[in-house]
Amino acid sequence: MALRTPLTTLLGIEHPILSAPMAGVAGGALAGAVSQAGGLGLIGGGYIDPDWIEREWAAAGNARVGIGFITWRLEAAPSALDAALAHRPAAVMLSFGDPAPYLERIRAAGAVAICQVQSVADARRAAEAGADVIVAQGADAGGHGAGRGTFALVPAVVDAVGPLPVVAAGGVGDGRGLAAALALGAAGVLVGSRFYASREAQASPQAKDRAAAASGDHTIQSSVYDRVRGFAWPAPFRLRTLRNRFTDRWHGSEAALDDAIEAVRADYARAVAVGDTEEAAVVIGEAADLIRDVAPAGELVRRLVDEAEAALRAGSGCILRGQGSSG
Repeated sequence: MALRTPLTTLLGIEHPILSAPMAGVAGGALAGAVSQAGGLGLIGGGYIDPDWIEREWAAAGNARVGIGFITWRLEAAPSALDAALAHRPAAVMLSFGDPAPYLERIRAAGAVAICQVQSVADARRAAEAGADVIVAQGADAGGHGAGRGTFALVPAVVDAVGPLPVVAAGGVGDGRGLAAALALGAAGVLVGSRFYASREAQASPQAKDRAAAASGDHTIQSSVYDRVRGFAWPAPFRLRTLRNRFTDRWHGSEAALDDAIEAVRADYARAVAVGDTEEAAVVIGEAADLIRDVAPAGELVRRLVDEAEAALRAGSGCILRGQGSSG
């Protein structure tokens, strides 16, 4: 069974799987491995460190990859987009802000313009502005998000912006999620948490191991990590991470955190340096239950495809039975 969709055709990829451009985690090695396995890997341009981005393009080697930006950060450093386009990315993904000022430049450079949204209204606006692909991100996702659950949002966005390809994001941790997304009308999936716990990801070894032992029951959306890192994220976006000692201490006590911020930042930097996952963030979402090991990213792509094919085959064998009969 070949999972051919409008997304695979548009991007020229074998499998309808994109790896999320996780800031500080999705470097060139991860993006390159996903692309080499038949998906499309996206480098996490995130908070826009030009030197880091250049290093990660080099780390991707000859793989055909894309890049993702946090749109409200790009507003302060628009030259980062030009630098990325000079590398001729397969796609550029924009999230968390107005994509309209950038879409013409992206498409003129020959890259596919991908816009991630969290509502039907924003999906319509991105489509009208010229997006080639819409990512419908549900609040199940790790990292920043807002609003509705993935598997109610996705079909609503499909209905609103068709025939544009829609990609499901948030809560997709194995091939059953890919199969479900396709059944809902999506043309593919964007996967973050499962690739966070991959060998190529730049998360700490301790964070990857913590992710592989976690449950989605243990995640929380909060602003406390953004505060300690000094990122002024706009409403309504909050960061989903695993709950730990840090979130237990400061979530709900944000004013006290702000009062003590300099000392807390020093302690936080030490925790990050040593991989202390009770204090440093483990940025994964509600698909945590589906992460059971730290594996090569290419193997994870193959697992997703094999599991999706098995789920779709099983579904195609269902028999619809009439209701109301007796005896």
